[in-house]
Amino acid sequence: MKNAALFAAISAAVGLGCHFHAVAADLNLEVQAESAPADLPKLIRRVKRSVLLVGTYGETDSPRFLFRGTGFVVASNNLVVTNAHVLPDVADIGSTRRLAMQVRSQDGTWSLRDASLVQLDRARDLALLRVEGEALPPLALARDGEVQEGASIAFLGFPIGGALGFSLVTHRGIVSSIAPIALPQAGAQVLSEKSIRKIREGSFNILQLDATAYPGNSGGPVFDIATGKVVGVINMVLIKGSRESALTNPSGISYAIPIESVRRLLPAE
Repeated sequence: MKNAALFAAISAAVGLGCHFHAVAADLNLEVQAESAPADLPKLIRRVKRSVLLVGTYGETDSPRFLFRGTGFVVASNNLVVTNAHVLPDVADIGSTRRLAMQVRSQDGTWSLRDASLVQLDRARDLALLRVEGEALPPLALARDGEVQEGASIAFLGFPIGGALGFSLVTHRGIVSSIAPIALPQAGAQVLSEKSIRKIREGSFNILQLDATAYPGNSGGPVFDIATGKVVGVINMVLIKGSRESALTNPSGISYAIPIESVRRLLPAE
């Protein structure tokens, strides 16, 4: 019964890939500093170079770089994690358009790099990518099961896409619940007997956060503030009506895929 109720709530949720433009003037998207521990500003500065913009690049596109979501470096060899729903369709990638990332340098400027798909886990809405070029520092990952309900967390990303000039934004909250869930499929036409069984049973744990994410936050890292380690990947937000209400009337409830699912994608050390 608990799983059924949770799925009913998640069915009203939407992925947070940035596929539309919005004016963010009336949204309070500043770093939330109230009651922040003294080491949170230091933590934010440390991880900025490891959080990237994920999108596509085409010479004839306008703009040439089309932002789709957030990603972050999780291992050596420039391995990056994001949400599967952030990636474009295969048909959108070819000789004139390629998967690309914007990487922040130490002086704060952005540079474009090519990226390629390494692994895809659609059931958990995760993708593992490799970005070309100079080595980037990976973020420290929490151990499986390390995060607890009630833990203070922060997450970084690019809410509302380019409306904020691709500035990294931090939001704070707590892990309000850890419960089993099966992510809803994109549409009824792709439901199968196996996927329906997973919906009924719950296939893996998901983190419910008492914090508001926005389109563009998809794929961003969620940190345990006490340890500075990544405990999850921002995935979706509960909405109270239309998709537009995620901006104008946010529920304040977001969801993240636990780090255990990320570890499943990484090559053996």
